[in-house]
Amino acid sequence: MRFISEFRNPELARALISQIKRQSQKKARFMEFCGGHTVTIFRYGIRQALPPTLEMVSGPGCPVCVTAGADLDKAIALSQIPGVIITTFGDMLKVPGSSSSLEKAKAGGADVRLVYSTLDALRIADDNSGSSVVFLGIGFETTAPTVAASVLRAKEKNIKNYYVLSLHKLCPPAIRAILDSGEVRLDGLICPGHVSTVIGARPWEAVARDYHIPGVISGFEPLDILQAVSMLVAQVEKGEAGVEIAYRRGVRLEGNPEALKVMGQVFEAGPARWRGLGEIAGSGLKLRGEYQEFDAERAFDIVTEPAREPEGCLCGEILRGIKVPLDCSLFGKACTPEQPVGPCMVSSEGSCAAYYRYGGSLGG
Repeated sequence: MRFISEFRNPELARALISQIKRQSQKKARFMEFCGGHTVTIFRYGIRQALPPTLEMVSGPGCPVCVTAGADLDKAIALSQIPGVIITTFGDMLKVPGSSSSLEKAKAGGADVRLVYSTLDALRIADDNSGSSVVFLGIGFETTAPTVAASVLRAKEKNIKNYYVLSLHKLCPPAIRAILDSGEVRLDGLICPGHVSTVIGARPWEAVARDYHIPGVISGFEPLDILQAVSMLVAQVEKGEAGVEIAYRRGVRLEGNPEALKVMGQVFEAGPARWRGLGEIAGSGLKLRGEYQEFDAERAFDIVTEPAREPEGCLCGEILRGIKVPLDCSLFGKACTPEQPVGPCMVSSEGSCAAYYRYGGSLGG
């Protein structure tokens, strides 16, 4: 615990806050992209501690939250096909689709299984040769290499009944879509730490160059976030727009070459649907031609009705940074973690869940 406590040292936190207050003269709005950052910011009251010159907004950094309703409906439809076993990480179970959820489908008799890794899903496929096992490929660049590795392992071991429904998302194109929309003015980005351990800093450098907006890649502890804010403020005050790595214990400039190699071997970029953002070119991952035998979309006839968003839910606007959970009339009333209406309340990394758990009335 020693190393964690060092990044939560209250004296160092107070010193960083004082430094930020001395630094910050220009008004600036920073967006954190990662759901883990959002949780830390609310858990430790970082928004309230910053000077009035600074505003922080949450972006679409929760992979469960940004999964489009149409894609979730597709996963639920797959679970209704006889002989199909759906394997997924736990957060996806309660996310509501247009008229159901995987949790409800499981309660109705569908074979939906919680797994902790793609190796669990492969093991289920190996043990159930008479069934088709579909792994829901949810997540950003952080999880995509492990899914790619599972496809390579399935091919190596000649496991013919393993499939992936690839709903993976790539982060830099989503940031570009937000900046291109002009809906929210941003003066700096707290770039996602876990994603950047894989992709490195160079994709963020391209965003900084093209939009003249600074970025800092941050870790997940309160001192990490405060350091990132201080570094962003320093750039804003100087009129600079570069990308710095504050999370050097986890991120290298070039990222993780092995993870990138595996991901690039199995997947290629393609369009993807994001909740709240719509379809973004080049923001998703699809299986390359030589691995299409593992593509669930090709293997099964998936029929769904047009997707419907939950009435009154502002999750899409919250993910774009133009609304906060307190703007939603459902927040804390019809929509709670026990009975979520939208995905932003389901995942522990969702903005609504963070507001609800850590007193969002103080952080708007």
